[in-house]
Amino acid sequence: MELRGDVTVTTSPVLDRPNTPRVWRLPGVYRPQEDSFLLARALHDAGGAQDAKVLDFCTGSGFLAITAAKAGAGAVTALDISRRAVLTARANALSRRLPISVLRGSLDKAVEHGPFDVVLSNPPYVPVDGEGKDPRWDAGPDGRSVLDPLCDSLPTLLSPDGFALLVHSEFTGVEETLERVQAAGLAGSVVARERIPFGPVLQRRLSYLQEVELAERGVDSEEVVVIRAARI
Repeated sequence: MELRGDVTVTTSPVLDRPNTPRVWRLPGVYRPQEDSFLLARALHDAGGAQDAKVLDFCTGSGFLAITAAKAGAGAVTALDISRRAVLTARANALSRRLPISVLRGSLDKAVEHGPFDVVLSNPPYVPVDGEGKDPRWDAGPDGRSVLDPLCDSLPTLLSPDGFALLVHSEFTGVEETLERVQAAGLAGSVVARERIPFGPVLQRRLSYLQEVELAERGVDSEEVVVIRAARI
């Protein structure tokens, strides 16, 4: 990662591929990191997005939208509620002349522009006790304030042969997500996982995670998973 004035330039050491997107971001915009790279790998392993209509929900810097566009997507819609994220993602897309439409909005806006062949999302998913909330990653007491409505909306968001790839931490509840996807009438499965050391955010949240019994005492890492959802 490089710093240039008030702009951060981020590269992916995990993907380690020549076409890995290199993005810059405004302060306060989510930095692509291990969960972003794991989701990008899962898209690659799923066969990419050739000619597909793709949604990147909670796009942040636009990293995943760019990944999909560079993988041959026919059209990409990137959505975020943050004005700074929208500006960042637009700049990253425009600088590459990629077919990415970056919009500000939430699920209602996504449904308006669907259905999609591929839905990608690295939503906020860190459980928080109500103090020090940061919309880049905090998502309510159980970390599911964004994830649950997204799962419920997938039948509407997906085209008949479409699929979704969602990434989140084990502390958010992998089984809960699979059950939510199945309750929506879709088939769900874990298609990628990686254990990573705690970063600064989870280190600050650790006492709360232990208090509500989402994390055991003495842990210093989390498993991040990618869940695939598709019509049965």
